[in-house]
Amino acid sequence: MNSALMLRTSLFLAAAAFLLSPKASLAQDPAPPAQAPPTETAKQQGPAPAAPIRLTLQDALDRARKNSTQYQAALTSAGLAREDRTQARDALLPSVAYNNSAIYTQGTGATQAKNTGFPAVFIANNAVHEYISQANIHEAIDVASVAAWRRASAAAAVARAQAEIASRGLVVTVVQGFYNVAAAQHKLETAKRGADEGDRFLKITQELEHGGEVAHSDVIKAELQMQDRRRQLQEAQLTLLNSRLDFSVLIFPDFNDNFEVVDDLHAAVPLPTLAEVQQQAARDNPSVRAALAAVQEANHDVLGARAGYLPSYIPIWNWGATQSRVKQADLRRAQAKRELSLAQRTLLAEMQSLYAEAETALNEQEGWKRSAELAEDSLRLTTLRYTQGEATVLEVVDAQTTYAQANAGYQDGAVRYRVALANLQTLTGVLTTP
Repeated sequence: MNSALMLRTSLFLAAAAFLLSPKASLAQDPAPPAQAPPTETAKQQGPAPAAPIRLTLQDALDRARKNSTQYQAALTSAGLAREDRTQARDALLPSVAYNNSAIYTQGTGATQAKNTGFPAVFIANNAVHEYISQANIHEAIDVASVAAWRRASAAAAVARAQAEIASRGLVVTVVQGFYNVAAAQHKLETAKRGADEGDRFLKITQELEHGGEVAHSDVIKAELQMQDRRRQLQEAQLTLLNSRLDFSVLIFPDFNDNFEVVDDLHAAVPLPTLAEVQQQAARDNPSVRAALAAVQEANHDVLGARAGYLPSYIPIWNWGATQSRVKQADLRRAQAKRELSLAQRTLLAEMQSLYAEAETALNEQEGWKRSAELAEDSLRLTTLRYTQGEATVLEVVDAQTTYAQANAGYQDGAVRYRVALANLQTLTGVLTTP
């Protein structure tokens, strides 16, 4: 018996020594694969992905102005109105026309011309070969033409103001999209932490249940909460994706989602005083400028219509058409004055409303930040108390929910303040940035 045991032991040791010997290892190890040349490896791997475009808010605004069809349409309208003004002005200036022509008529020949006295077969001209050169300098100035030029100038001013309105509206859209992306990134990080916390809390309840310290109902509640946190994580991922896609369409001429935004969502941005906002809005508000220019345009319409009473128009009697055009111009002018009054009243109301919105959002920011910090501490302490048997599972679930809501409110509050500042610049033309 001992001999057989000693024999098996000797065979095991011999086999182990053989397997551990260098020759055996060399025989068993397969030959290393041949390495491809560096150039072939690089070809197989393909080009390295490009680094993402890092965008500041100013970069995004510059790109959006080049890419926005609405803004470019407003610029096109302003350019067309400017050319209309140029054409109306040129109509008042002297025009020069020069005509140069040659008329060749078939001749009859020297013999027949001598006999008949007619040098051409058919003579409707002054000679067989006639050369004509004429120059004409012409200028016509009347009240209607002057009114048309002034009306075109006012229309150009209206178009410029509307282009400025479109530009300021585009700023609001870009600011909202830019900070929606930044807020979605923060919310995704919060959702990830919430999902991790849900998984950790489920594991804690399972361990406590195995130790007989909590009931199985706590495990069920923790698992339900964990599933809810995972759904919130998926929703946060989807929200970030949609925010990035919407912003990409706004600022890029082609589809490009390889970008990242400079996150200054929670940077300190001062709010200008109400007096500064009122001064800037009164000095340069495109809506009021457009309304004023529209009134001027209507005034010139009235002048141009009344010019029809002057004797330069033929016939003098036109069955009241001139009087009808004057009435139309008067009606347009009255409507333009009403719209100017409305624009002025709207400016005052919007100034108060938008400033109050920005001030409220700024005042709430610090509170949201403090709430998010307290919610995080509450979740940590409540979970610790639960592990020590001093808190219930419902308290932990409530702390997790409060944490998620407080962080979401903190991000939304920051976006609200930035959008409020962008709305203020529609009145003042000045965007306050960090």
